[in-house]
Amino acid sequence: MTTLTPRGPYSPEELERLYPKGLKLQLVQVFLRHGERTPVSSRFQNAGLSPFWPYCSVAKQMVEAAASKQDLSSWDGFQWRRKIETFGDNDEARVASGPNGLIEGICQHGQLTDKGRETTYALGQRLRHLYVDQLGFMPKIKEDTEDMYLRATSITRALESMQQAFWGMYPPNARTLDFPPPIIVARPVNEETLFPNESNCRRFRQLARLFADRAAVRWNDSEQMDYLNKVWSKYMPASSPKVAVDAHPRLSGIMDTINATDAHGPATRLPSDFYDKKARAILDRIAVEEWFAGYNESNEYRKLGIGALMGDVVDRMVSTAVDGGWRSETSASGSNIPGTGKAIKFAMSGCHDTTLAAILSSLGAFQNGSWPPFTSSIAVELFSQAPNQSADAGTMLEEFSNPAVSSKKGGVLSSIFGGKDTSVSQQLAPSATARAPLESFPDESRDSLRKHYVRIRYNDQPVTIPGCAAKPENHLPGDETFCTLDAFKSIVDKFTPKNWVAECMQNLGEGMHGPNDSERLPADS
Repeated sequence: MTTLTPRGPYSPEELERLYPKGLKLQLVQVFLRHGERTPVSSRFQNAGLSPFWPYCSVAKQMVEAAASKQDLSSWDGFQWRRKIETFGDNDEARVASGPNGLIEGICQHGQLTDKGRETTYALGQRLRHLYVDQLGFMPKIKEDTEDMYLRATSITRALESMQQAFWGMYPPNARTLDFPPPIIVARPVNEETLFPNESNCRRFRQLARLFADRAAVRWNDSEQMDYLNKVWSKYMPASSPKVAVDAHPRLSGIMDTINATDAHGPATRLPSDFYDKKARAILDRIAVEEWFAGYNESNEYRKLGIGALMGDVVDRMVSTAVDGGWRSETSASGSNIPGTGKAIKFAMSGCHDTTLAAILSSLGAFQNGSWPPFTSSIAVELFSQAPNQSADAGTMLEEFSNPAVSSKKGGVLSSIFGGKDTSVSQQLAPSATARAPLESFPDESRDSLRKHYVRIRYNDQPVTIPGCAAKPENHLPGDETFCTLDAFKSIVDKFTPKNWVAECMQNLGEGMHGPNDSERLPADS
C-alpha cells in the first residue's frame, strides 16, 4: 500500500471503548510521516518515466522571510517564483520539463507534492475532529501554541507536512486574530534523533549495513528474487542487469519509485509489470526485513536507531505524571525561566517512514508489518486515572498544582534527588527526571506511574505491546492496549542510551552484535 486510506471517524460506541470514562487524557504525542512525494532520485527513464514530475504547483510560488529594513529589526515575506534548471545533451543549461513539456510546478527529487500537502492537511483535520470535536481535549479556538510542541526534521518534506497537519488542525478560523507565529523546533542534523540517523551515528551506520548485507545473502538467490527478476529485470540498467537487494538501483530504491508513481497521476506511471501484486508483496517483505529486522534482534540497534527519541517520549510522559506537567522552553515564546511556561498537552513531529517503523519495531509491535504508507501516523497517548478513581492520584495532583503543599511535603522530585529543598521552578524543569532509571524512583513516584497508562494508535488502530500484554499488572484490566507508564518506561529504559553521541562511536567494527548486545526484544525481557 502506498497512499494511506484513512478509516472514518470513531463511532460513539468506539469512542466510549477507546477512551474509557475512568481515564483522563493528559498528553498526546503524534509522529507523522510526510505526505506523498517524488522519488528521491531519477530511475527507470528507460521504462518511459520522466525524471521531473509536474505535481508541485503549490510550491512554484514561494514565500521566504526577508529583512524589510537594513538594520534587520523586522521581517517581511519575499515572494518569488521557481523554475528548475538542468543539464542539456551537451551540458548546456536548459529548463527542466515534465511530461508533455510542462515547465511550471516541477518538483525536485524527494519533494512533497500537491497530493502530499492535501493528505497531511486531511490528517490535521482528522486530529481536530478527534481531539477537539469529539474529545474536547484541545480547545476549538487557539490563542497561541504555548501548550503545543511542534518539531520536524531538517528534511523539507517533513517540515512542510507537519505545517500542513497543524494547519488542518487549527485553520485560520480556529485561531484568534492576535495568534502569534507558532514555534517549530529543529535540531542540528548531527544531533537529529527524530529518524534513525545513519549519517551521523557511525556505529548505527555499521549495523544498518550489516543487516542489509545479511538480507542480501538471504534473499538474492531465493525463489522470491527469481520471481522479481522474471517481472522486472528487463527494466534494469545494463550495468546492473539483475534485481537484487544490493543491486543498482537497490531493491528498496525500486520500491521507492514504485510507491511514488503509484501515489500520483497517469503521466508518471511505470509499465504495468511494476504493479504486479505478488511482486510488490515480496518487495515489501524483503525491504522491511532489510531496514527493520535489526530492531527485533539487537538491543544496540534499537538503542542507536530510535532509543534517544523513545527516551524523550518517555521523559515527557514521566514529567506529566510525576512533575505536574511537561514544559519545553524550546517551544515557548515567552520567558526562558525554567518551569514558567504552560504544560504541553499536544506534540506533533514531522518525520519519516523509518521513524514510525522503528518506534513500533523497538516495542515488538511491528511483527509482519508492512512498510508505512505516506501520511501514516503514530499517536502516543498518556492517560491518568480519573480523580474519583483514586484518592492517591488526587492527592498527587493537589501536590503539584499547589506549590505550598509541594514545598511543605518536599515534593516527589525532591525524594528522587536526595531530599533537596528545590524551588518550584526547579521542580518543574523539563529535564528533572530525564533519563532517570526506573529503579531510582521512590515508591510514591512508581505508584503514580502505575496509575498512568500509555496507549499507541498507529493509523487510528490501537497497538498491543507484547511486554505490556504479557502480565496483568502491566496493563489496564480488560484492555491490553493500555500499558501502565511504569511498564512502558521499563521496556524503553532497556534501549535508551545514556549518551547517544558517545555511544554512536563505541563498538566500531564489532560486527552485527557488539559486546553485551542482547538479541531479544525488550518485550521478551
